[in-house]
Amino acid sequence: MSGLLSGHFLLRAGWDVDLFERVESELSGRGAGIVAQQELIDRLGSLGLPTDTLGVQITTRKILDAQGRVSIEIACPQVLTAWERVYRLLRDSIPAERYHRGRGLVGFAQDAGAVTAHFSDGETRKADLLVGADGIRSTVRPLCLPEAIPHYAGYSAWRALIPESALPAAVHDELFEVMAFGLPPGEQFLSYPVAGPDDDLRPGHRRTNVVWYRPADAADKLKWLLTDEEGVTHEISIPPPLIRREAIAEMRADAERLLAPQFRAIVRLIEEPILQPIYDLESTRMAFGRVAVLGDAAFVARPHVAAGVSKAADDAAALVEALQGEPDVAQALMKFEAARLPENRRIIQRARHLGAYLQATQTQEEQARAGRHSTDRAVIEETAVLDFLYG
Repeated sequence: MSGLLSGHFLLRAGWDVDLFERVESELSGRGAGIVAQQELIDRLGSLGLPTDTLGVQITTRKILDAQGRVSIEIACPQVLTAWERVYRLLRDSIPAERYHRGRGLVGFAQDAGAVTAHFSDGETRKADLLVGADGIRSTVRPLCLPEAIPHYAGYSAWRALIPESALPAAVHDELFEVMAFGLPPGEQFLSYPVAGPDDDLRPGHRRTNVVWYRPADAADKLKWLLTDEEGVTHEISIPPPLIRREAIAEMRADAERLLAPQFRAIVRLIEEPILQPIYDLESTRMAFGRVAVLGDAAFVARPHVAAGVSKAADDAAALVEALQGEPDVAQALMKFEAARLPENRRIIQRARHLGAYLQATQTQEEQARAGRHSTDRAVIEETAVLDFLYG
């Protein structure tokens, strides 16, 4: 997503841009639900992209207690969409001849006049600028800043997308058009509506996005969750088809024990859940001569701020703004870094504050954070809201 955003902003500013995607297949169908923050909508609009049908508009949030009663309800208008919806909007508007699939970067070299990229198929390309926008598993970041690595946050999320049409009528009527929270002790469950397959926004054809955050210590529980039926323990994450039946059965049993009846009904509909260990990633630099690292390649925030795509768009816009004001690319990237490092750090810190109470283990400082941000009122008012960043 951040690579596509960077490409769009650079193309609009008059740059000659090529995008290289290491995966051979199209990326549509990946990911799950996201909150389309107004800042992201504004950025997409500035690129001339249509945003009037970006996602499902909601107005309300509510918390259900363990018996299924509404304990808190507030107004919070937002647009909820799917990763795939925003991806397709960006991907389909990039000229086909500029987008190259199955071409992974393996290295680069640079001097005062240019940067030369080396690709997995043996090709080299010389350019004025190389942008590493290749996510948490970035190839570019370790080449520039090897000490910046993802750190497990102490909890994981079970995720799923469920067809709107599969929901029981009573659950649909009560929960589908809202962001609904369940808060078992030390955990967080939420559901909200997003587009259906192929960006379908027709009533009855949309989906419910489900996320359940649960503590899992790194040494024992996380290792168990990431070990497949063959006894292979996976790094970072595990492909959904390889998640052990015992792990899924435990999740389902705990849902029956801990969640509101409405949420239990939703969990029963999950066919193939996704397991997402939650990580922090914080880089100390984003500019390396003629190379810039941005988006999730530089900073990965826990999902509670719902700022991942918004910060990628802000990174891309700031990059182009710096380049337009400074003909020396290396100097421009230093200005870009100075503008974006503080903002990304604020997002990381805010996400850590909101997620501290979910961690399997906590320092004394994290316990203090948890006390401030774990009340029902704080969770419903602060989750996925960017007022802390934009005022």
